[in-house]
Amino acid sequence: MNYRFLRRVLIFLFLFLVLFAVSLIWWAGAEIAAPTRRALQNYHLEFLAHPEEHGVQLKSFSLTDGTPVWVCEPEPTGRLGARGQKIRDQMLARQVPIPPAGQIAGTLVLVHGRKGRKEDYLLIAERFCAVGFRCLLPDLPAHGDHPGDLAYYGVREAQLPASVLFEAAQSLGFDPQPAGLLGISMGGSVAMHAADQAQAPWKTLAIISSFHAFEPVIRQQASRFAGAWIGNVWAPAAGWVYETKTGQALSVIQPHQHAAKLKIPTLIAHGTKDRVVPFASGQQLFAALPEGLEKLWVEIPNADHDNVLITDFPIYATLAEWMLHRVR
Repeated sequence: MNYRFLRRVLIFLFLFLVLFAVSLIWWAGAEIAAPTRRALQNYHLEFLAHPEEHGVQLKSFSLTDGTPVWVCEPEPTGRLGARGQKIRDQMLARQVPIPPAGQIAGTLVLVHGRKGRKEDYLLIAERFCAVGFRCLLPDLPAHGDHPGDLAYYGVREAQLPASVLFEAAQSLGFDPQPAGLLGISMGGSVAMHAADQAQAPWKTLAIISSFHAFEPVIRQQASRFAGAWIGNVWAPAAGWVYETKTGQALSVIQPHQHAAKLKIPTLIAHGTKDRVVPFASGQQLFAALPEGLEKLWVEIPNADHDNVLITDFPIYATLAEWMLHRVR
């Protein structure tokens, strides 16, 4: 046996594995800092081409910092799409008073999740518009068409939702009050940070499938895919890459610290089978809310992270009822 040749092969394999591991870690950290931007999907294009068929009218708007926003309002004629009609029927079955179709009772800012874009919320906005809301849909930094290159998960985007509300109101000539805020996943972290800002304009907050702290979620995901031992090494290494790129440690992303200081009614919903953000993390976020605060915990049975809004559970009617009672 040629031991010299075998040794070279083993050294080559070792170096290859090391290079592969380093490349994977660097890619993971870079993806956390700047997720691959999702392209417009066919259903986005269909909605944008025919918003009236969904019972809404759309206006495009950009903040002074370049943040692009869709302004989604009910069709003044009262025309409804299929999703809008369904949620109105659900609200009437619950005997929840709702404005006549086509009228606007308040404004919601909807904050998308990681790897999402504002157009992902068009179908969500269709439902809220049908029950009387104007919806503002911004792209977050490092997502969609936003000019920003890095994601900070709420730490540096905390002022963005309020800027969206006030700049859109000033530019398009509507009253910014009353207003509510809703965020999903990463958008939930951004929304939680935003709700804790001084003089925040929100009457209420809704968070879906979000986390109490970001670093444990990254560690859990790494362990789920690669095992606990590798995950406990890989996650801090990817976090170091993220910090190198952003100047911000993963450990500072702590939505539960902001939850503990909230003073507005807050709804938190989570799927019981979520494999991306553990169910327990959502529970910890809810547990951090102050005693005495008006709050609601909603479990979405058998929902995973990606289908949390499309199960048989009437989550939209639950959210709409919560918002209608408080955004006024």
